[in-house]
Amino acid sequence: MNLKKGLIAAFGLAASILLTACGGGGQQTGGGDTQKEVTLKIGATPVPHAEMLEDIKSDLKEKNITLEIVEFNDYVQPNIALNDKELDANFFQHEPYLKDFINEHKEMKIVNAAGVHVEPMGAYSNKIKSIEEISDGAKVSIPNDPTNGGRALLLLQRENLLKLKDGVGETATVNDIVENPKNLVITEVEAAQLPRTLDDVDFSIINTNFAMNADLNPVKDALFMEDKTSPYVNIVVVREGDENRAEIKELINALHSDKMKKFIEEKYKGAIVPAF
Repeated sequence: MNLKKGLIAAFGLAASILLTACGGGGQQTGGGDTQKEVTLKIGATPVPHAEMLEDIKSDLKEKNITLEIVEFNDYVQPNIALNDKELDANFFQHEPYLKDFINEHKEMKIVNAAGVHVEPMGAYSNKIKSIEEISDGAKVSIPNDPTNGGRALLLLQRENLLKLKDGVGETATVNDIVENPKNLVITEVEAAQLPRTLDDVDFSIINTNFAMNADLNPVKDALFMEDKTSPYVNIVVVREGDENRAEIKELINALHSDKMKKFIEEKYKGAIVPAF
């Protein structure tokens, strides 16, 4: 009888050792980093957003995060793709644009996760070299989306090229112009297509990312541009509730690092300004 009990006890001990060796108890099997490797898919416009993300790929890889960058050349599809869970985040827009987009697409639950940089909007031309050369009846192209269109009109007002109704702010439209001393002929065009209009207009108000993508240097080539106090900070956007995902936090940390600040300052030389 005692022999039988001893055999049972020995068998139980052996089974316990076997389960522990196989990790059956869910315990860590090593002393290193046990974070599971993940892929973070983020949509971005090519310049500067995708370039900035490329610069931090290796930093995220050290955190077991593979950054997959999907490039877009418009301002609508990245938000749709994010909402449809084809992306984990996107990086191309500023807060006023996001607010306007959500107002038009209330079913989409996407939110600002963090601000990163400012891209001052500027005026470019293939025909004139300075603001003093703008003639009566000059043709001007501006973005056709509500927030960037209003932003362009505010920039024209700042340069005393037109006057808007009091208080319209970033929601301004061409219908809000109350004074147009130069009789500017304003055409609204999809933002990404504005560089292609330069041969057809006297000057165009272009977002910095699309200007740079067309090999225009905002510091050297702009007739005039927003200053560094622009409120249009470019942001990382995620689906509501994903702000606290570990990999999203690591992405933001990398974009807010001293390394990224140095990258922005050295590569863009004032055309883009860190906002962190």
